[in-house]
Amino acid sequence: MEVTAEQVKALRERTGAGIMDCRRALVDAAGDMGRAEQLLAERGIERAEKKSSREARQGLIEAYIHAGGRVAAMVELNCETDFVARNPQFRELAHEIAMQVAAMNPTRVDREPSEADGQSAGDETPLLDQTYIRDSSKTIRDLIKQNIAGFGENIVVRRFARFELGG
Repeated sequence: MEVTAEQVKALRERTGAGIMDCRRALVDAAGDMGRAEQLLAERGIERAEKKSSREARQGLIEAYIHAGGRVAAMVELNCETDFVARNPQFRELAHEIAMQVAAMNPTRVDREPSEADGQSAGDETPLLDQTYIRDSSKTIRDLIKQNIAGFGENIVVRRFARFELGG
């Protein structure tokens, strides 16, 4: 199956994946755009899981102040290189996570190790397991994995703080 440059460009604009990844997905999907998107998502999740053990020491701190100035959040989002940390899409991801923190008021980033042993650390859902406020079909963990696949680097929410006036 011959894949055209227009098809590759259209898939790249829809998914944000690399040119060669888009081309391979279209070839594997015999030109079916929907199936190619699914293949890219599956391959991206596999890559993200492989990268999760790599150290993320670069990054940025993003602040979000809700309209009216009564609620604010700060998030430290780490990646592997300063090149990715300076990327506008990475900054946008940090901003989205800061908005999530301001809106949902989580108390921890992820499940505590004791929870894996069956001991709950409370009824509250950790940040990474919360439903994303802009897309209820995703969790914050899914959003981060999607960005790991796009950037090709491990991304970690290191910590966050939330402030509320009078709280």
